[in-house]
Amino acid sequence: MIVWLNGTFGAGKTTTTKELTALLPQSRAFDSEEVGYMLRDVLSSVPVTNFQEWRPWRGLVVETAAQVLDYVGGALVIPQTVLTEQYWTEIRAGLENKGIPVHHFVLHTDRDTLVERIHTDSKPESSGAVQWRLDHLSAYEDALPWLRREATVIDTTEISPARAAQLIVDSVGAAPS
Repeated sequence: MIVWLNGTFGAGKTTTTKELTALLPQSRAFDSEEVGYMLRDVLSSVPVTNFQEWRPWRGLVVETAAQVLDYVGGALVIPQTVLTEQYWTEIRAGLENKGIPVHHFVLHTDRDTLVERIHTDSKPESSGAVQWRLDHLSAYEDALPWLRREATVIDTTEISPARAAQLIVDSVGAAPS
């Protein structure tokens, strides 16, 4: 089983993932960005603005998730922003074609709260990282119509990551399938 946590920067994906993997038996976090980092070295001559544009990233995320689940079983929690509907469709279809159930959630927060969280996040390495995150809020807002169709939306504006994780566990059930 895959539990995909989508949403923009500051919505709580990383923190909710930590809470969720503690609650969901036999689950582990899978950071699909690591696939993108690996491909940056291999595909450096193919210019993109986001590694998700590389078709191999989408295919390798599917294949890596399938291989990991085949090896250890359980569930993978993937905290990854995907704002291009075509890319999400490819990933979801690839996982489903491999017989892996996919539960897609969008952690949503209002813009003012997102801006505050981005400015107070202790993780960004530089002010450039803060600005990059702020610059991507409009792309998230533009993607919301299709995200609302494709996923269960959990508003994290007023709830803790622990509560968001509990809502997800209640939705998918306690045991990975």
